[in-house]
Amino acid sequence: MRLLKKTDNLEMSYSLKGRSLWVDARRRLFQNKAAIISLFILIFISIISVFGPFFIQYGFIDTDWNSIYQPPSLENGHYLGTDGNGRDLLVRILHGGRLSLSIGVIATFVSVFIGVIYGTIAGFFGGKLDTFMMRVVEILYAMPYLIFVIILMVVFGRNIYFLFIAIGAVEWLTMARIVRGQTISLKEKEFIETSRALGQSNTLIIIKHIIPNLAGPIIVYITLMVPSVIILESFLSFLGLGVQEPLTSWGVLISEGSREMETAWWLLIFPGSFMVITLASLNFIGDGLRDAIDPKEY
Repeated sequence: MRLLKKTDNLEMSYSLKGRSLWVDARRRLFQNKAAIISLFILIFISIISVFGPFFIQYGFIDTDWNSIYQPPSLENGHYLGTDGNGRDLLVRILHGGRLSLSIGVIATFVSVFIGVIYGTIAGFFGGKLDTFMMRVVEILYAMPYLIFVIILMVVFGRNIYFLFIAIGAVEWLTMARIVRGQTISLKEKEFIETSRALGQSNTLIIIKHIIPNLAGPIIVYITLMVPSVIILESFLSFLGLGVQEPLTSWGVLISEGSREMETAWWLLIFPGSFMVITLASLNFIGDGLRDAIDPKEY
């Protein structure tokens, strides 16, 4: 009898463990074929962007005046062609991918960091503090954020590090509103009241209980925000306010390719294809995570 009870308890514990939110979310995510395929595509693009240039004989700034505007060819070693300075397009796309993905990830985490702290404080403490903080958010929302980024870039200079900060500094508003709403809902839960009864400080409650329970919405938002940051960087680079030579990004390459589209189509098609595939993959992953984490969908 004891052995049977012990076995039943083990089976029950495994069953309860298997029905946890994150286990179910992982199962739902892996059932989403579009999200999983997109994840593998994104990993592949990230790997070749980081390590691919080491296996190409050309540097991303190396010029070959005998190969100007060379179309894609397997014979001359320029598999995706060259630009007006004889630079290999493939290695420039991979280097551009490094920078575009880095800007997308770093600027997103800057905005998430600001938004999570701001939204948690506003939602948890409430009252006049919440009212004041959200009025500030609404005022900033009313400002054209693209103009704000341009002003920051003009004031602080066209430095790649300031580009990370400038984009992250204007993308945190939506994150703050999402976190505030979730925090208001969480702070009324029983486990928060229990933590208060046990004498835990507000800071400890926020760090130990509130923020970990916001992980789902934050993860989903990150996957949906990275594409918007990459697009914003590309637009700024297209205007000449983003990445500057000798560095390059997908936005810079698309800007250059658009000017040469009639004579050298490959300068626009290939960088644009890499960017479209990456953005589409991120969006599919974000949609898959949203459906997997939100149990209301099932």
